[in-house]
Amino acid sequence: MQRKRNINHITCDVVIIGAGAAGLMCAIEAGKRGRSVIVLERNFKVGKKIRISGGGRCNFTNIHSGPENFISNNPHFCKSALSRYTPSDICGLLDKHDIAYHEKKLGQLFCNKSAQDVIDMLVEECEEAGAEICLGSNIVKIVKGHVFCIDTEKERILSENLVVASGGLSVPTIGATGLGYELARQFGLKITETRPGLSGVTFTKSDLDVFGELSGISVLAIVKLGKDSFKENILFTHRGLSGPAILQISSYWKRGDRLEIDLLPDVNIIEVFESELKNKVEMKNVVARYMPKRLADRLFDGYVVNKPMNRYFGRSFEDAAKKLHRWLVKPRDLEGYGKAEVTVGGVDTVELSSKTMEVKKEKGLYFIGEVVDVTGHLGGHNFQWAWASGYVAGQCM
Repeated sequence: MQRKRNINHITCDVVIIGAGAAGLMCAIEAGKRGRSVIVLERNFKVGKKIRISGGGRCNFTNIHSGPENFISNNPHFCKSALSRYTPSDICGLLDKHDIAYHEKKLGQLFCNKSAQDVIDMLVEECEEAGAEICLGSNIVKIVKGHVFCIDTEKERILSENLVVASGGLSVPTIGATGLGYELARQFGLKITETRPGLSGVTFTKSDLDVFGELSGISVLAIVKLGKDSFKENILFTHRGLSGPAILQISSYWKRGDRLEIDLLPDVNIIEVFESELKNKVEMKNVVARYMPKRLADRLFDGYVVNKPMNRYFGRSFEDAAKKLHRWLVKPRDLEGYGKAEVTVGGVDTVELSSKTMEVKKEKGLYFIGEVVDVTGHLGGHNFQWAWASGYVAGQCM
């Protein structure tokens, strides 16, 4: 089927809802294979989330990205797509367009100049593949008969294939909506519970009273929740905690969970205390050698008993050491979708083919990217899922 226009409607092979990373990758691959493709985007600009990612430089992948970097009710689901479109593949696409990039840390790859370079690359690839991008397209209704009938405020489109790449609920200020989940429900698909991911956490009132004045302080820490742990910086905010380690663990956190934080991951503070037992220096001043003094002061004023080291006897300082290596924080809540980078949960993977992203019980219907119950860790993994899931869907229509 080729794209055709008549008085009443347009016909095409593929309609993709969403001009983000997953949707545009899918459009490129489907277009390369000779399919007529229309991408519908409700915003008036392409790739809004790409534009703000990585501080404006787009952390477009992670060289270490693998199934272990993703959260899903079915941890095996992402393996097929990730194996078929790898970090080296997206790097090859940037190389083709002479886009310079660099590794920042932990395998995270960023554009040297701007995230706009990635957006321009995707738009150019869509143009070469013959995929049409329609901006400012608001979906009014979608029904399935012999083909999919998609009504927008402007026109009606008939298509053999419909790809939902509408993203999740994170960052509503750039246009995130629940459209993808609404469409999944319309077609009778299961949806795993959604919640904000890669989000800061807020303190309870009692913790805020003690630590609320530390906004802006950042320290290296290990943050644990059950069997999951991350060693990166944490950042004190005016409402709670953020920073890479907190963002990572937040994707696993549920209300009522308690975080265990090692504030001195590279220091055996008991050995330090033992070496200071004969001195009159106060314990908090000893600890302040290894963390910002304001943080040490707050910890000892509201959490750990402070006294001169020569007033400790035997191993009576172990309680203080334990509290520093195992600071227990029970967050009040997550910062929410407004601050979250991704949405955890989504269209249940039991409904989809892992090889094609097609809905098993509805031929021609696909879900890709963030709307699916596959969520990556911080550091480029969510982009890699977008590229990979978009690629495999585009390859099979």
